[in-house]
Amino acid sequence: MYKVILALFLLFQSLHAFLNTDNNYDKQLTALKNFDLPNTFLKDSIFISMKEDVEVYKTKHFLRTLENGDRFVPILQKKMQEAGVPTEFLYLAMTESSFDPYSSSPARASGIWQFIPETARRYGLVNNAFVDERRDPIKSTEAAIAYLKRLHDMFGKWYLAALAYNCGEGAVTKAIAKAGTDDISVLLDENQKYLPKESRLYIRKILMMSFISSSTDFMLDNGSEYLLNRANNATFVKVAVPNGTHLKDVAESMGISVRELQSYNPHLKHAFTSPIGEKGYLYIPQDRQVAFSQNFDQTKEPQKYAVYTSQKGDSLQSIAKKYGMSYQSLMDLNNLKSAALKPKTELVVPFGASMPVTASVSSAGAEKMYIIKAGDTIETVSKKYDIPVAQLLKANKKKNALVKVGESIVIPKN
Repeated sequence: MYKVILALFLLFQSLHAFLNTDNNYDKQLTALKNFDLPNTFLKDSIFISMKEDVEVYKTKHFLRTLENGDRFVPILQKKMQEAGVPTEFLYLAMTESSFDPYSSSPARASGIWQFIPETARRYGLVNNAFVDERRDPIKSTEAAIAYLKRLHDMFGKWYLAALAYNCGEGAVTKAIAKAGTDDISVLLDENQKYLPKESRLYIRKILMMSFISSSTDFMLDNGSEYLLNRANNATFVKVAVPNGTHLKDVAESMGISVRELQSYNPHLKHAFTSPIGEKGYLYIPQDRQVAFSQNFDQTKEPQKYAVYTSQKGDSLQSIAKKYGMSYQSLMDLNNLKSAALKPKTELVVPFGASMPVTASVSSAGAEKMYIIKAGDTIETVSKKYDIPVAQLLKANKKKNALVKVGESIVIPKN
């Protein structure tokens, strides 16, 4: 108990020092200006309560969260600066996800910027059987920048854009109309409750994390001064690879583990790049770029893949046998930890000349496969997936409409 009290005391001492030095005071004013907030906000009761909120940020947890973003911050910061978006919004991402690209919410939000599916689609982020670009640190940041700029155009102030990012454009519009002003001190009034409690705390959290993260005193006191220089650290770069490239081939060319390479590519749902869509790519450690250029064989034909939807009576063993692979390989390919298999489960399977399907998923642009059951015809499959019969025949290179039970049919994108 004594150690806990001492740790909290030292934390508050360091915070008190940083909040009251001239250097840090100037940084605070700059952050407020970037957010279009008035300087008087520093003396406002809302800001004062931010100091009290620091109690929930235990030092180790706070620094660990900063370290989570250490890999991403330099590139994201640069993109935001180039787009004219305040870099303090990095701490919006920190608030949303603790810089964890795998972070998710009950509302089905995902990624560093916590995009829900609808907003993700609106800003061009793909989520299919192979990738979830909400977890792509670069593409999701580009989408977040576009969204924040749109919100800024709508409301005219960055702090309003931040609030709208949290609770929605409609909620902020209604709050301003009800309050009769967009003044921050009025909108965050604890008695009137123009905005939800979470949103009233939102700006405080972002600014407090911004203030602490830029404090030399705080970082030095906690042995984390290296985080202040993270903009100079090597991070990662984007490289082109063929669609369907297995991560093992790339990792071996650079002398790193597949697990490490996966940590740079959280948007991939499997241990290979998407076999469909635009030209494949990967993020690799910047210091391994030369090794990749020298050792990775870009001419090697990658394994092609398709998505199989399990049917009643299927087992992992029967599916593995059907596609000429071992049971364990099928589990590894799909990152499965349990052998339990429910009907209509989507499984990634290898695709080759010996397989029953005759159209490559990467060339045909297919995302699913359908197994013909008793009573099925090419017309019923066409109707089921709203795909013209002619398109089905072409995708499967069939000369006629005859199908047989057990035959695999590629379902192309419509």
